Amino acid sequence: MSGRALLMWDEAVTQYDFGSEHPMDPVRLALTMSLVRAYGLDRAVDVVAAKPAGDSTLRLVHREDYVAAVRAASADPRHADQAYGLGTVDDPAFAGMHEASALIAGQSVGAAEAVWRGEAAHAVNFAGGLHHAMPGAASGFCIYNDASLAIARLLELGAERVAYVDVDVHHGDGVQAAFWEDPRVLTVSLHEHPRTLFPQTGWPEETGAAGPGEGGAVNVALPAGTGDAGWLRAFHAVVPELLADFRPQVLVTQHGADTHFEDPLAHLAVSLDAQRAVQEACHGLAHEYAEGRWLALGGGGYAVVDVVPRSWTHLVGIAAHAPVDPESVIPSSWRDEVYARTRQLGPGRMTDGLWPVGFRDWSEGYDPADRLDQAVLATRKAVFPLRGMLA
Repeated sequence: MSGRALLMWDEAVTQYDFGSEHPMDPVRLALTMSLVRAYGLDRAVDVVAAKPAGDSTLRLVHREDYVAAVRAASADPRHADQAYGLGTVDDPAFAGMHEASALIAGQSVGAAEAVWRGEAAHAVNFAGGLHHAMPGAASGFCIYNDASLAIARLLELGAERVAYVDVDVHHGDGVQAAFWEDPRVLTVSLHEHPRTLFPQTGWPEETGAAGPGEGGAVNVALPAGTGDAGWLRAFHAVVPELLADFRPQVLVTQHGADTHFEDPLAHLAVSLDAQRAVQEACHGLAHEYAEGRWLALGGGGYAVVDVVPRSWTHLVGIAAHAPVDPESVIPSSWRDEVYARTRQLGPGRMTDGLWPVGFRDWSEGYDPADRLDQAVLATRKAVFPLRGMLA
């Protein structure tokens, strides 16, 4: 296995653009890559552009009629069919939509292939993580589900156990749906409670299809307002034990940055420093349980200047075994670019001032009156016994 990490990047992924009024501004991708370069991380990884996913690859997850509908809307946005979730407020059609979406999917699939074949230890596609897209419909700013496609490709290549861990503030519903009946895939999602956030799914009782799939879906529904200590406590109370039991051959993780307290679309209160801590934890878990095979994806994140570029630059640094010091001063050249592009002042350091972040481990006991502990216990009670584990 190559010791180098891959960073999947093609400038054309910034053409995944729903328009100037949409919260998913592609400037977040451009600014992330610029910050990666400002720290010299592009020299610590192999920067690679994969081919767009072709129709046969897209059909590993998506229905043929849906791909045809995306193509039609891409060629002429006036032909967007809302029956497929296209042309909606969340997923407005735009010219070239199929090409941009297939390109992002192709980066994740190419990354998965490289990790599986031992051509790279780790791979990052921060343009990916579009976890809401369903087999037959767009949803939640997501056209093609690159995470599901990458996992499906791993299975096609012979993987027998793939773990997917999603720490985006929104439930990873599309990936869960794609592998609901498949015991070869363990999906774990930590997200804001469905009572208070889209897509209103991801209850702890959602544990996979009856039969072989039962216990293959894991959902931790976090109370609105959960901060660093609770978020990290929940992650460490659920994820390591599950991975120790499942023993994945590959770990795929989704690192939506929208858990952050500055994110405008959700209600958790997580810092950049806690996000970095979970990235480090995922890296360690990949080495501990998956022989280092790790594919890390981006996802949501709508504080496009202050949060997303810093969070995903940390992710790239961790994957490259060249972590960025949280206390480091961000290069002025990047802050100048931020101002030129957005007329906003960029952040000055790679921390929110909370590093290192502490939390109380689950093994130290739980408080039955605490809402966070109630959420964790609900998940453990729903899933762990199905897997023969103690709740």
